[in-house]
Amino acid sequence: MNALAVIGRVVIRFLEHLGRVTFFTLTAVSHCVRPPIYPRLIGRQMINIGYYSLPVVGLTAIFSGMVLALQSYTGFARFNAESAIANVVVLSITRELGPVLAGLMVAGRIGASMAAEIGTMRVTEQIDALTTLSTNPYKYLIAPRLIAGLLMLPLLVLVADIIGVFGGYLVGVYKLGFNPSVYMSNTVDFLEPLDVISGLVKAAAFGFIIALMGCYHGFRSQGGAQGVGSATTNAVVSASILILTFNYIITELFFAV
Repeated sequence: MNALAVIGRVVIRFLEHLGRVTFFTLTAVSHCVRPPIYPRLIGRQMINIGYYSLPVVGLTAIFSGMVLALQSYTGFARFNAESAIANVVVLSITRELGPVLAGLMVAGRIGASMAAEIGTMRVTEQIDALTTLSTNPYKYLIAPRLIAGLLMLPLLVLVADIIGVFGGYLVGVYKLGFNPSVYMSNTVDFLEPLDVISGLVKAAAFGFIIALMGCYHGFRSQGGAQGVGSATTNAVVSASILILTFNYIITELFFAV
């Protein structure tokens, strides 16, 4: 009976968290689509999420493309299928590696930042002050971040796709000795619009998830500096897990046989 009680407590606690997240999500989304909208705040968050994340996303993408081309050559050389390297690189980057790696890197940078900022405002009672001044914290703090995350992650992933494919091109042409025109021809001919679209849809979902988890954990943080630290950690971990989960779900929706 003690074991059943433990399982029951875990299930109840999970359902409580799920209910809180669902209610928070519905409330935040409703404020995203209803006026007033704060364009200046949205623009500031777009710069923070998009522009300032470009270096880390670009470095991750180019080295991922280079390593992917190198490892693909090592494996395909055993089957005399070196000509398929360009196809594998462009498919892997646009469908999976671009969105997932960009999402994970942005989750580590932006999700933690959002949770720490909003969590500090919560424990120092700044959010209560906003409510006292008749400013809805969902409108002022949550909605701009959700909108910016939803808009900027696809742009970041598009840039990451280009940089990642270019990284594979560099290794393929200058290290493995492929003909540049043939490599680019294989890349362009094999790529289909659905491959890029699926990656951008994933990116939009990941951007929403990152902003949502950062805002949720920061908004509900309590207990001073220790609570803010826990909220930051929980935001990154939960966003990363949800990114991997929804990556499979969206892939299943697009490419299920």
